[in-house]
Amino acid sequence: MLSRRIAAARPLTRALLPAAGRLQPQFTQKRTALTEAEYAELTDPLQNGGYVNPLPEKRSKRDPYGDYWDKQERRNYGEPCHEDHDILGMLSLHDYDHFTPGWGAVLLGTFVASVFGLCGVVSMYYPDKKSAPKTYPDGLEVELGGKRALLARKHGEGW
Repeated sequence: MLSRRIAAARPLTRALLPAAGRLQPQFTQKRTALTEAEYAELTDPLQNGGYVNPLPEKRSKRDPYGDYWDKQERRNYGEPCHEDHDILGMLSLHDYDHFTPGWGAVLLGTFVASVFGLCGVVSMYYPDKKSAPKTYPDGLEVELGGKRALLARKHGEGW
């Protein structure tokens, strides 16, 4: 069935093909005026109908002793929320700004130096012995050959 359709199909003619060699003029028009919707989107992007988006300020950075309507969130009644309220709210993660990177390097260097210093002092004064010496109940007398066994020669003695 499909082979009959392919055989009966007419070949494409030059009239049906687009003009590859001809350049068609392209007109561009520059707009100088914006519509009201475009202007509203440019002045207030991605917002819902001109909702006032306050400056991004973390609630934990506000004065903890201020007189707020909502003491926990440090927010007054009717105050608009930022669109990133979940990130800027009181229960979000705090900024870790206790130390500068230079002071963190000083603290890390002090820790490493103190650990290596302690290891050096311990290795100088601690004797190198086993924590618990081996004890044998019979003194291994039978295992070493008994009382009349030949003693092993000491290192350095010749034959």
